[in-house]
Amino acid sequence: MKRSKHFRYTLFLIFIMVLAVLSAGEYADADSTAMKFPQPQGSVNDFAGIIAPEYRLSIKSISDNILAKTGASVVVVTVTTMEGADPAEYANRLYEKWGIGKEGKDKGVLIFLALKERKIRIETGYGAEGIIPDGLAGEILDRYVMPFLKKEDYSRGLYNAVAAIASVIASDAGITLENVSQPRQLQRDAVKRSTPNPLSYIILFIMAILLIGTRRGRRMLPYLLLAILMGGGGGRRAGGFGGFSGGFGGFGGGMSGGGGAGRGF
Repeated sequence: MKRSKHFRYTLFLIFIMVLAVLSAGEYADADSTAMKFPQPQGSVNDFAGIIAPEYRLSIKSISDNILAKTGASVVVVTVTTMEGADPAEYANRLYEKWGIGKEGKDKGVLIFLALKERKIRIETGYGAEGIIPDGLAGEILDRYVMPFLKKEDYSRGLYNAVAAIASVIASDAGITLENVSQPRQLQRDAVKRSTPNPLSYIILFIMAILLIGTRRGRRMLPYLLLAILMGGGGGRRAGGFGGFSGGFGGFGGGMSGGGGAGRGF
């Protein structure tokens, strides 16, 4: 009788833990729907109206070129305001709402600028994190972008961001881009972002089952549950806009793990 009661208690705790993890994923999705995102217009989405026409064409040309030769999507977005949202969170949600990059490859880069908040961020997809790790994204911003944004030369700053990122992607793929004013050679950051490993969740659940069998272990369960919730961004879903938006084929369901770098200007 005592063993049967203990078994039911164990199953109940495991059920609560699984429910908590699933709820965390649903909460993340609900949070993303609360943010308002514009519809994509192609590789250049200047909703703030700050990019000069000649730079807009140059950026589009580079983006189309790098997409055709490497399959990597480089997308620029400017907005007037994020309405109080966190820049990193907004850029990450926008990236996945639009599905920048091909599904399964996730080889995309979002260059996002919020004019009122004076924030810029380079957001990388899972497939681009190894090519443009966080340190390199920050170096690109500091060296080639920030000096121009501080002078409100937004066109030149965003062009430099696209040119630098395209240069790195092209070098990684062993190709040459035509008609691109490439910045000098960038030194790559050897530190790469680590992506979550599904095996870690299995190990945590096994540990939970083992801990339930002891009084001390049951005291540790809340901390284990917290570790699961902290590690599980859970259930990311991308918008997947396919190939519309003026014929730009850089949207297809790509996902981002939050890699990249951001700055204020």
